[in-house]
Amino acid sequence: MNKTAIITGASRGIGAAIATEFAKNGYNLSICCHNSKDALLTLAESLRKDYHVEVLTFIGDMCNYDFVEKFITDTINHFGNVNVLVNNAGIAHIGLLSDMSITEWNHMISNNLTSVFATSKLVIPSMVSAKQGKIINISSVWGNVGASCEVAYSACKGGINSFTKALGKELAPSNIQVNAIACGCIDTSMNNCFDEAEKQSLAEEIPAGRFGKPEEVAHLALQIATGNEYLTSQIITLDGGWI
Repeated sequence: MNKTAIITGASRGIGAAIATEFAKNGYNLSICCHNSKDALLTLAESLRKDYHVEVLTFIGDMCNYDFVEKFITDTINHFGNVNVLVNNAGIAHIGLLSDMSITEWNHMISNNLTSVFATSKLVIPSMVSAKQGKIINISSVWGNVGASCEVAYSACKGGINSFTKALGKELAPSNIQVNAIACGCIDTSMNNCFDEAEKQSLAEEIPAGRFGKPEEVAHLALQIATGNEYLTSQIITLDGGWI
């Protein structure tokens, strides 16, 4: 019987790469996005065709608890249980904190941090019942050290890191592991705010000499999902030696 993975924010970039990696390895999937419905549905159809797995799709706002509840509950009811939850959905905001509105702040916290609480809360009872499960949170190096002009984003990712460490301890007696991947500069559309010269300059700051690939994040996520059950509450940095 195939295992099941839930992946949030899966229409493109890191989320799509993770969905593809898990499908390649025989996982049935439940994937969601907010604003890229066509891309998500195209990805789902491709994964069904190429890897002969079942793929459920959901379109909605991760800030909306009612949507998240339906997404997680319908997935569990359909598949029976969930083996892996990958919390990847998130948004970026670059600018001075003093210029950020309270509405923008609340939207960032809700999308990037509260959504991780919601999905985890809703999937935990099923995992506890099964006495197994993996929760993998996609974080950032800015959650480790903070970034100027990305204060809200850094705060969210720092919150995810602490959430990961604490929840891993809470769920360890139930044989559920919780870990996070703190990504460095990964080559996704999130970097479209930089021009080519700025990207080249940034790549030169990284000891590995390049941006990471979404597929490299996906491979690490699969390794965590299928690997050591004694590994939990860890923030695993994937940044080419940058930070």
